Amino acid sequence: MVVTVDGVETARYDLAVDQAHTIGEDAYNVLNISGGTVAVVEANCGDHTCIRTGGISREGETIVCLPHRLVIHVEGGEAAPFDAAVK
Repeated sequence: MVVTVDGVETARYDLAVDQAHTIGEDAYNVLNISGGTVAVVEANCGDHTCIRTGGISREGETIVCLPHRLVIHVEGGEAAPFDAAVK
């Protein structure tokens, strides 16, 4: 899993290792990695879309916090069982 802030890679974490990390200080997001899934469980942004996204674990899935310019992207995870979703 790759973490970028303002377009710059700041960290890589293994989804196979249960752990928690706080990204940022004044503008922060708390990541929880558990059971092969990563989720934002706390953030001090205004809309909390990153928290409502829930957990991700499959290749290509992403969590975004626009106010904090944070992107969490799964690389090397299990492939999604579909190519696209249409609503």
